[in-house]
Amino acid sequence: MIAKTTHISDSKKTLMGSLPAIRFTNAKYLFLAMANARCPKAELYIKEGDHVNSCQVIGMRHGPFFDQPIHATCSGTYVGLEKHYHRNGKLTDFIKIENDFQNTLDPSVKERTPEEIASITKEQMVQILKDCASVGLGGSSFPTYVKFQTDKPISMILVNGIECEPFITADHRLMLEFPYRVMEGIKYAMHALNCKHAKICIKSKYKDIAAVYRQVIKEYEGSGIELCLVGNYYPQGWEVEMIRNATGIQLNPGELPANRGIIDFNVSTAVGIYKAVRYNMPVIKRFITVNGNGINFPKNFRVLVGTPIKDLIPLCGGYKNPEKEKLFILGGPMMGASVPSDDCIITKTVTSIIIMDKTEYKEEPCVRCGSCVLSCPAHLEPVQIMNAVKTLDKERIKALNPLKCVECGLCTYSCTSKIQVTDYIRKAKMIAKL
Repeated sequence: MIAKTTHISDSKKTLMGSLPAIRFTNAKYLFLAMANARCPKAELYIKEGDHVNSCQVIGMRHGPFFDQPIHATCSGTYVGLEKHYHRNGKLTDFIKIENDFQNTLDPSVKERTPEEIASITKEQMVQILKDCASVGLGGSSFPTYVKFQTDKPISMILVNGIECEPFITADHRLMLEFPYRVMEGIKYAMHALNCKHAKICIKSKYKDIAAVYRQVIKEYEGSGIELCLVGNYYPQGWEVEMIRNATGIQLNPGELPANRGIIDFNVSTAVGIYKAVRYNMPVIKRFITVNGNGINFPKNFRVLVGTPIKDLIPLCGGYKNPEKEKLFILGGPMMGASVPSDDCIITKTVTSIIIMDKTEYKEEPCVRCGSCVLSCPAHLEPVQIMNAVKTLDKERIKALNPLKCVECGLCTYSCTSKIQVTDYIRKAKMIAKL
């Protein structure tokens, strides 16, 4: 019997969430992407041989609607440009910095006093987040300052600590290891937006996180911050699902949460806000999970942004079955991007690297079982979209509204014929935009 797929099997996730993160800041070279998906052009402010400080602005990315500073994540010497795989799966130019291991901070990093923080206006917050290149660290990379520019009154902030993809426990460890940074980041956001209520959303099965935050929230009595336990299904972390379960509000397709008085961001972004406001510091470190059946010992790490994945593999005991071809996924196995080798770099928005022994699946003809339709959280018709893509029926593609797809991957995961349905939906989205 065909049923709706809402749970993704991952027996190791509970164990991984219990493993403390290993601090690794010993990479000899750090690599910073020149461009990314939102900012396809960039310029450098330094030349080969220049010494740079940690957190120094060394370049600027340019996008159609905004610019984004590039910050050095260590002190050292600029060596030149090298190509490596980006989280978008493409070979990209990276700025190569030789780490001098002195961690000399740029003069722009300066701690603000509690009085200075208390007087920060919404406009000043926007500028701080813009200067620190704060972005959505759950993987969206959407500029945080743009959300704070809303002219809508905000009555609720939702902080997404759900982390519902299998294999990933980076946010889990951040929430357990830095609860006060999470709380302070939320407080700063509430102050800037004149918002009186905030909810930290986690899955109800995360008993360890719930216990920690119930205790910590007691120290913030009267802050308006509360813990919100939501469903244990996938994709509970999708913005629309989180808002519905946390507030009872159902967003219309394409509707911005701000229109309903809501702003939401990832829990790692909350810590990024804390660092930006408290120390005028960009995100130079992040938690990351290295997991999968292709390595010997999966681990959580806290690393400098720009660390090569290759530097972490030996710390995980190397590859299991090294004679087998590996599949490398940056991000979660459901929504992440695959790259052809381990020659990839941890950017600010890389939450994990999943390393799997490559398995070839034989794709069978669609049997029209309907599992993808039942499982789609956006209530689309994946099979119909796939068939329209195969026939290049542009009008039909647009009528089926593939732009509503959040690329959760459930259609592919639930497919009994092993068809890569999500890839067809991605193609349909590109066609629909033409």
